[in-house]
Formats: sequence, C-alpha cells, structure tokens
Amino acid sequence: MTDEVLAWQTERFLALETHREGHVVHVRPEQVVEIAFDGVQRSSRYPGGVALRFARVVRYREDKSPADADTLATVRAHLST
Repeated sequence: MTDEVLAWQTERFLALETHREGHVVHVRPEQVVEIAFDGVQRSSRYPGGVALRFARVVRYREDKSPADADTLATVRAHLST
C-alpha cells in the first residue's frame, strides 16, 4: 500500500466509526473491500470460526454496495475438508 492509500483508508474508516473497544475501532458496514487470500482455515480465535491465510487488500470497491459483498457462508465454503 502506498502512503496515500494508508492515509485515505485511515480517514475513511475513522469517518465510519461507531465506537471503540480498547484498540478495536468498530465501523458502519458501508465500505466494500476486495481481499485476496491463499486459503481459509478453521479458527477458534475469531467469532466467525474461520481465518483467511495471507489475506491482503486488493482494492476498495466503490462500485459495490455492502449487499454485493460475500457472506461468511461463502468464506466457509472455501474451507478444505
């Protein structure tokens, strides 16, 4: 990521902030982010029960609405059995 993208993302997500819990900033679910990953694994650490391996931001999708985003069920479908 470039310095410009990091600055934009900080400003954008702080504008969407609803509240904080310690170092965690909660935001309104309005920004769609395209994420690339190498795999999905089960995880007891995260509430959704899965973790993306080597996840990285590809781009921010201004052309998509939150209704267009994949669901947790879609992510879980990538789990290897």
